Amino acid sequence: MGLWWGKALDAARIEGAELRADYTRQRRIVARYRPSAYLATRLLVRPEHLPHLLAVTAFMHLSDNLLDSGPREERAAAFARWATQVREGMAGGTVEHPDLRALVHTMNVHPPLRSYVADFLAAAPADLDFAGFATEADYQSYIDAYVLPAFMLIAGLLTGEDTPAGYREACRTYIDGSQRLDFANDIAEDLAEGRLNLPQETLDAFAVTRADLESARDTPGTRALLAHVLGQARESLAAGRPLADLVPPDGRPLFRAMIGVEDLTAEAALAKGAALLRGPARPPLPSTLKLLFGERARAKRSVVKTENETENETGTGNETGTENETGPVGSRGGARP
Repeated sequence: MGLWWGKALDAARIEGAELRADYTRQRRIVARYRPSAYLATRLLVRPEHLPHLLAVTAFMHLSDNLLDSGPREERAAAFARWATQVREGMAGGTVEHPDLRALVHTMNVHPPLRSYVADFLAAAPADLDFAGFATEADYQSYIDAYVLPAFMLIAGLLTGEDTPAGYREACRTYIDGSQRLDFANDIAEDLAEGRLNLPQETLDAFAVTRADLESARDTPGTRALLAHVLGQARESLAAGRPLADLVPPDGRPLFRAMIGVEDLTAEAALAKGAALLRGPARPPLPSTLKLLFGERARAKRSVVKTENETENETGTGNETGTENETGPVGSRGGARP
């Protein structure tokens, strides 16, 4: 266990060898399946919040795997067992599953999260019978029925009890763009698994068939189709930018980074064109690192400014003004431990 991670667990007051190991397991799950998101979280989330956010993110991923992997009957049974264990933990029962103990502890520490978890568990079975979208309206219904409740797990954790007006609507706008980007960028992987996640009516509008996509045909139609879907994604992401201003200050660096990484990914996908049918685009590493470290520096400057203003207003602080009770100025908000 790295020193920084041990400090984060301490800051989050996660005690006991077993529970600390559970949270460490969730951290590794997120680092393995979403390395960019993991790096952003590590750099931009305060240490006392970091283990909890990673636990919720891992729960989303593991739930999605249960819903997507295997025959329908097996998936349904596996998710039902999973959901039952979560609900038993929410009711105060003992949770034996190592991948759920961290989530239940996080709900105990952050009680408002319980309602978002309950909403997600109720909504998730809708993904069991996913068979693609005939129309754009079907896609939008999927966003409302499954994607938004899943995203609200993270978004709800970051706001806690004080959810600002218009917050859920802003989350919905952002996640529409994010999900559409994923569906376009991951089209080769999804088709290989037998899933087509673009509406059939959109394919028809560009005279593109599923066979064209499965064969990775580089035609004017496939290029125009992908450019259209990516354009829709970018529009929704741009419209969702106000989301970063609605979360509490501690969460703004992460949300700005999330949207920024999505923008970089969309640009890379547009540049790749029909080659997306052979594999996804990735945001350029130098640009991604510049964005993340820029947000980290901005967050640290904001903390210093806030603390200096507080000291000026109250007339408190030490003689040098370089340290406070928690350590060096700027060592807290928005930076990894």
